Amino acid sequence: MRGAPPDLRGRMSQSRHVPVMLQRCLDLLAPALTEPGAVVVDCTLGLGGHSEALLTRFPEARLIALDRDKEALRLSGERLAPFGERATLVHAVYDELPDVLDRLGVPRVQGILFDLGVSSMQLDEADRGFAYAQDAPLDMRMDQTTGVSAAEVLNTYPPGELVRILRQYGEEKQAKRIVSAIVREREKEPFSNSARLVELIRDSLPQAAKRTGGNPAKRTFQALRIEVNGELSVLERAIPAAVKALGVGGRIAVLSYHSLEDRLVKQVFAAGAANTAPPGLPVVPEQYQPRLKLLTRGAELPTEEEVAENRRAAPARFRGAERIREDIS
Repeated sequence: MRGAPPDLRGRMSQSRHVPVMLQRCLDLLAPALTEPGAVVVDCTLGLGGHSEALLTRFPEARLIALDRDKEALRLSGERLAPFGERATLVHAVYDELPDVLDRLGVPRVQGILFDLGVSSMQLDEADRGFAYAQDAPLDMRMDQTTGVSAAEVLNTYPPGELVRILRQYGEEKQAKRIVSAIVREREKEPFSNSARLVELIRDSLPQAAKRTGGNPAKRTFQALRIEVNGELSVLERAIPAAVKALGVGGRIAVLSYHSLEDRLVKQVFAAGAANTAPPGLPVVPEQYQPRLKLLTRGAELPTEEEVAENRRAAPARFRGAERIREDIS
């Protein structure tokens, strides 16, 4: 992987770090990024695969890239260094996009990309605690300089709150059973590492629940990660703010990886593409006309070839939209 230091490059396989649905993202954004001076925002920089491709394909475009993970910014900064001043990297969460653009003096942008969820680097670095397949400290913070860890959530949240988190963010049907076991075990010894939690979940579930849906810890780990990083509340603010930042003719592309994310994106896009006029008007005034045009029919899925090349693309859901008019107050 270009730009990664030798110690990290040796641990990275190409299959792990192929950007998800890359060609589809580039093709959807392309009509908005051909003019000189076009600005495209990568709201989820990660290891910089999508950003590098955007800068390469659109040589007249300027990139602004955000990430809350300082290590990701460091590594992708090395990767994107050959593009010089065309790339501006910012340590920020993506719901801070309006503030970032204001500080940079950029009133409107022409393209925005979100690749949501946890990055390949965070999954692959064992000490981050995101992956249930290897033992690691239960951290799960995307920005390790702030916030509470997954271990703190497990060890301190009231049982009812833990049940809510597992049900709402992990869609875990066995939430009560798992939380009962967590509360019982944390009284003996606080949780610190992922392997103990994975084993507890396996032991807690009935055999029927363990036979479906892959690793039985998957939903609990997803729920903890979303809680630790405030992912859904951040996304609820970020997608409308991103739409507002688009100039007319600008395009937004979003890759999500579970139904909760995809549902939020769908709702924002559908609202923007709807006629908001009161019923019965013979002529619809411009302020009630749609602000967005949907560019995908529902959520598009990766091809079998893409999944074969990059297994992490399998759950991806892709949606895109174009800004077709300004807000009129």
